[in-house]
Amino acid sequence: MDAVDPSGFAAPTFAAQERMVEAILFACDHPLSSTEIAARLPQGCDVPEVLVRLRRHYTGRGVELSRVGDKYALRTAPDLGWLMQAERVEQRKLSRAAIETLAIIAYHQPATRTEIEEIRGVAVSRGTLDQLLELGWVRLGRRRMTPGRPVTFVVTDAFLDHFGLESARDLPGLHELRAAGLLDSRPMPGSGGQNAPDTDEDDPVNGPESAPRGQSELFEE
Repeated sequence: MDAVDPSGFAAPTFAAQERMVEAILFACDHPLSSTEIAARLPQGCDVPEVLVRLRRHYTGRGVELSRVGDKYALRTAPDLGWLMQAERVEQRKLSRAAIETLAIIAYHQPATRTEIEEIRGVAVSRGTLDQLLELGWVRLGRRRMTPGRPVTFVVTDAFLDHFGLESARDLPGLHELRAAGLLDSRPMPGSGGQNAPDTDEDDPVNGPESAPRGQSELFEE
């Protein structure tokens, strides 16, 4: 049964609402929340129900309605992503320092700079965090209610969207990454090696980018 606007005017039929939401998502170059979608529609539209119907409609098709955090977007079906590879623009890889820092934030968010350094065993340079912030995969979170009120870092919807994740809870486990060959067995800096450095050796500003092939591919743009 189609919705009725509280003002007394009948809302568009669900078929019409689906067409409008589909058009909005198709034309937008970034994911939209249900609130953002509703703001563009006539009053009385039931956006949550329309999204459920659209998701069901696109199941098994070449394009699907994907959820990114609390937002939605039309994306190529994961099993057909290889068709788009020839059209992707290859960009520079992240340094090993940036890869490790990004992984720590993703798995331990919200994480402070001190917590990141404790896990990595080395000082995190400003250039490493700046690179992730500029890339748009990391953003500043809430400050901790501890002495000094340190700022925290969390991953963004852009990070989730890039890797086809609905939330950070969907990140693969370490054993899955190793089984897929995306992590090597080399110990992380500060994990007990005798010659562990005390600064980022792969800092994008102060050092060379020599990330191991497997780990680079995990977070390659």
